[in-house]
Amino acid sequence: MITSELPVLQDSSNESGAADTVSLSVSVSELEDPTDTKGKKKRGRPGRPPAANKKPRKSPAEKATGGAKGRKANGVPQTNGEGGDPVTLFEVVRMGKSAMQSVVDDWIESYKQDRDIALLDLINFFIQCSGCKGTVRIEMFRNMQNAEIIRKMTEEFDEDSGDYPLTMPGPLWKKFRYNFCEFICVLIRQCQYSIIYDEYLMDTVISLLTGLSDSQVRAFRHTSTLAAMKLMTALVNVALNLSIHQDNTQRQYEAERNKMAGKRANEKLELLLQKRKELQENQDEIENMMNSIFKGIFVHRYRDAIAEIRAICIEEIGVWMKMYSDAFLNDSYLKYVGWTLHDRQGEVRLKCLKALQNLYTNRELFPKLELFTNRFKDRIVSMTLDKEYDVAVEAIRLITLILQGSEDALSNEDCENVYHLVYSAHRPVAVAAGEFLHRKLFSRHDPQAEEELAKRRGRSSPNGNLLRMLVLFFLESELHEHAAYLVDSLWESSQELLKDWECMTELLLEEPVQGEEVLSDRQESSLIELMVCTIRQAAEAHPPVGRGTGKRVLTAKERKTQIDDKNKLTEHFIMALPMLLSKYQADSEKVANLLQIPMFFDLDVYSAGRMEKHLDALLKQIRLVVEKHIETDVLEACSKTYSILCSEEYTIMNRVDIARSQLIDEITDRFTHSVEDLLQEAEEADDDDIYNVLSTLKRLTAFHNAHDLTRWDLFGSCYRLLKAGIEQGAMPEQIAVQALQCSHYSILWQLVKITEGTPSKEDLVALRRVVKSFLAVCQQCLSNVNTPVKEQAFMLLCDLLMVFSHQLVSGGREGLEALVFNPDSTLQNELLTFILDHYYNDYGDIIKETLSKTRQSDKILCAKTLILSLQQLFNELLQDQGPTLDRTSSHVSGIKELARRFALTFGLDQIKTREAVATLHKDGIEFAFKYQNPHGAEFPPPNLAFLEVLSEFSSKLLRQDKKTVHSYLEKFMSESMSERREDVWLPLISYRNSLLTGGEDGDRMSVTSGASSKTSSIRSKKGRTPIHKSKRIEEESSVEASWLRGNDNLQTPGALTTPQLTSTVLRENPRQAADTHLPDHDSEPGSENDYCVYVLAPPPLSLSSLVCVCTDPPHLSLSSRGLMEDDAEPIFEDVMMSSRGQLEDMNEEFEDTMVIDLPPSRNRRERAELRPDFFDSAAMIEDESVSRTHTHSALQW
Repeated sequence: MITSELPVLQDSSNESGAADTVSLSVSVSELEDPTDTKGKKKRGRPGRPPAANKKPRKSPAEKATGGAKGRKANGVPQTNGEGGDPVTLFEVVRMGKSAMQSVVDDWIESYKQDRDIALLDLINFFIQCSGCKGTVRIEMFRNMQNAEIIRKMTEEFDEDSGDYPLTMPGPLWKKFRYNFCEFICVLIRQCQYSIIYDEYLMDTVISLLTGLSDSQVRAFRHTSTLAAMKLMTALVNVALNLSIHQDNTQRQYEAERNKMAGKRANEKLELLLQKRKELQENQDEIENMMNSIFKGIFVHRYRDAIAEIRAICIEEIGVWMKMYSDAFLNDSYLKYVGWTLHDRQGEVRLKCLKALQNLYTNRELFPKLELFTNRFKDRIVSMTLDKEYDVAVEAIRLITLILQGSEDALSNEDCENVYHLVYSAHRPVAVAAGEFLHRKLFSRHDPQAEEELAKRRGRSSPNGNLLRMLVLFFLESELHEHAAYLVDSLWESSQELLKDWECMTELLLEEPVQGEEVLSDRQESSLIELMVCTIRQAAEAHPPVGRGTGKRVLTAKERKTQIDDKNKLTEHFIMALPMLLSKYQADSEKVANLLQIPMFFDLDVYSAGRMEKHLDALLKQIRLVVEKHIETDVLEACSKTYSILCSEEYTIMNRVDIARSQLIDEITDRFTHSVEDLLQEAEEADDDDIYNVLSTLKRLTAFHNAHDLTRWDLFGSCYRLLKAGIEQGAMPEQIAVQALQCSHYSILWQLVKITEGTPSKEDLVALRRVVKSFLAVCQQCLSNVNTPVKEQAFMLLCDLLMVFSHQLVSGGREGLEALVFNPDSTLQNELLTFILDHYYNDYGDIIKETLSKTRQSDKILCAKTLILSLQQLFNELLQDQGPTLDRTSSHVSGIKELARRFALTFGLDQIKTREAVATLHKDGIEFAFKYQNPHGAEFPPPNLAFLEVLSEFSSKLLRQDKKTVHSYLEKFMSESMSERREDVWLPLISYRNSLLTGGEDGDRMSVTSGASSKTSSIRSKKGRTPIHKSKRIEEESSVEASWLRGNDNLQTPGALTTPQLTSTVLRENPRQAADTHLPDHDSEPGSENDYCVYVLAPPPLSLSSLVCVCTDPPHLSLSSRGLMEDDAEPIFEDVMMSSRGQLEDMNEEFEDTMVIDLPPSRNRRERAELRPDFFDSAAMIEDESVSRTHTHSALQW
């Protein structure tokens, strides 16, 4: 036996240590085999291994010793007399109060005393961790095979609960999962030097887990797969340690052998040879164990019907490849991850990507990943468009890691597929794409050389070329209105570049030096737009509109960064902005963007830094811009800048207010004179007169929007213009539109003054007179021949009627009652006529959008609104036609057609709309039977015909809900109703049929969904009805329970719950079944035989875009392994936003192997073929004598 104590994990960097000594110290507590009276472990396998059903028996004396204290005696839980302390392994692990090391040490001690009792305790631990209430007794353990034990435990499952420990919610069970995994890892770690080689413990545990993983009970399969994968991970760690120690031993042996003959210690050489031999034997046994787990569990469960189980397998194989890359990082194992990249469940695809990220992070592994990269690169790139955002983010990160490892691995097309995602509305996706873009285009390859080049050119920053590249990228993307999105995407990865405002202003203000290209006009505009976006991002410290769920609270560090950035940009642009405005004052687009910068200033810097001269320069440039431009966006930007600078909280307000007043005085004076000239000349006015009025009026309107200009009395001049236009009919439409808008602002500012102060009666009367006269003018403008004038008048009428409605006096403002206006019938008709004439074609889209927003807000209330609207239409029809409706009339058909269209709005996801649709049917049934027929019960209720309308929504019900709704309908029906067949009862008959179609057989998704193929050892008892059928009524009644409590307190079903656990289907021998027929659709779902139904094409209750058809030649018979070979590649749904077509053959370019063969250590001898597996072949490996072929075809909707 191995007597040297090995460390748990030794880094390869320590292999050179202790080269001349061999440690012979005895290991801790468990190196000795308790069954070996001579103190030597039974090594190798010279003889036949013990059979699974012939466990070593204990003598009576040994039985009397029992197990360790606090464990089970004879497999029955015992208490310690203190009433409540955990006494079983499951309870100890679940409570998590004891250190896992001590728990495992206690179990090892009990194993030494009586390994059968200890092993029985471990078996019951796995059973109980699955949620099973049954207990394996010592007689069962010694006399029954694993398949029989599992069948017995299956029958003892708790039928009343659908949960089991791994799926139970709450922090306690989340901790349990962690403790469960830790227990298995610590157990192997503590037993790795002796007990795991006794050919008893590991044989039993692996055989048990293999059988459980093949169960049709999801809880057994899920729990045992997790245990087996963690067991495999621990064994991989042991194998890695053995490999390291083999290399160390080999070096020690060679060092000793190379010594001179006189100094060579032959005894030490023999000892080293013996140690190397023992290490090699241990390595072989570990390989056999891993091979058994991999072949018996992994290759079946990685394509299980349950996504959580598939995810576990993929996550752990990623750990193996990273931990022991020499053995596992090859195409034979990578192919499983590659195939599962096509899994239809996002959580499984996510595990694949994260497993690959852990590999690509280590650049030393890139050579081993080269073939995989070439083979699956296209799939990974396409996953950047995954419909699951989390998956898309991880795919982009993986592509970034591939780029870091080898830029040649990605083509230009691959990179372009990622580039455009920086404009994604989903921020995590955009940020990940921004990181990729930064790595590819904006990272400096040689910072020192670039800084020296910038100094030689006289530049203060080396980022000039990178900024030029950013501008070019922005222009080539042709999404110029989304500059803020691009900046936000790059903010986390390229802040140094984006905050280099000095370099940006250098590029804009200074002439290019030798070797630099001149920025074009488009490039300058783009650079200014990007610069303003970076300023906004730095000052506001939150994403732009459309990204994120709103402003979040900044941390102290983020707040400090925001303040520092705001000070930095203020100090820079206080001086730079006037120069930029001076250079670009003739360009309206550039000026409009530049004038946004002051709103992000810390305006205290002007006075604190004695920079008033720069403020005067800024005000001078703004004045020049106002005088030079009449574009609305430029004028509004100037107005907003004045408004910000005039804030009362800053000391610069007086200086800015004086400049603003001077500007308004001049503009108003010109406007007044221009209006007089225009009105005097009337029809003889020339273009100059019109331009003078229009240009000054545009400036005043823009300023009146943000500033109170009532003291200049602009309303009088505007009203005169409007009256003249109405009377003469020759006012230019642009002047009329601007005059309407300016008058509107004037009224609102007057209202603000009144509401903020204590108005006199004269003030109220004056404002009412102004409002009344303006409303009259707007009403007259509704008949104007110019559409812009009519639209402006309509919008202002609507706004003012809302402002001066009854809500004006709410909140204790009863004194404003005199200002309330109610439109008369004439005005209402004119407004309605305008809507019908101008917006009728868009009315349908408006309603659709309204329904969409309503549904997003509350699905149930939206459904109630839909059914209420149909009920109102039905009531109106009853009033028109009387109680006897002509069901063939166009009116009835119109209501049914509307109901059909309403049904389409629920979409294809029946799970999300389940409760809403059920509520709709509930309200519809109650409406149909709301009133009784006054002629008697033998006559139909007056609203019964509404059921024919309601039947349009039956297709949106889930199968189980159809039966529930039908039961609810029967509560309103008398016995005679169900027997009536007259025409007047046809709506009831039609509605009942719509509920019974597809609903009689209930939900075929059983709680034992998702088993595998290795079930030849689990057979039905003779004459026994399968349990899942005997429990079918029980399951369905539980769904109905909440519906049948009463009419008033009826609760609609919520989201689909986890199916209840029932006993597994005790299927007949597959070899016998093969002689008769293939498994029909009523067989228990979830096995590998049903893999194509559940993984590739989901049950009828779920909607899928893939149907997989599996065919077998007629002459083939089913083996115990099911429809898929061990290494058969699964076919998964392509779940991309943009489908890339059907999948290719995945086996191409990969070696097909199922044997784990660890790499040889240095000078390791040639090894013979692995010994045959000692597990039951019926429960673990496939009968290779049976050959099958498979045809998979992916059919997309």
